[in-house]
Amino acid sequence: MTDLPLEISVADTAAALQGADPRPLLLDCRTPEEHATARIAGAVLIPMQELAERVGELAAYKTTPLIVHCHHGMRSLRVATWLRDQGFSLAQSMRGGIDAWTDAVDPSVPKY
Repeated sequence: MTDLPLEISVADTAAALQGADPRPLLLDCRTPEEHATARIAGAVLIPMQELAERVGELAAYKTTPLIVHCHHGMRSLRVATWLRDQGFSLAQSMRGGIDAWTDAVDPSVPKY
């Protein structure tokens, strides 16, 4: 078990993506259509409904930081919780999702 909070703010996510070593994996759990509409550079897309069958693709991140995001933060919270149950002890959900990212970090990412 970890003392790491299950949720991380968009500001802390942006800082981690810029300076953390190791750099966390940013996992987008939205649909391909949502990802095509708005995305954060470098995010890996694995839709929530495909995660159980594709979790093996994340094996290298079992003990390293992994930040999940979605549209508003609800799906990513479920995914981060599920990932922790699968042994990804450093999985976190980006609070507020890509909407909050647009508001606080990168206004060039479209809102939808």
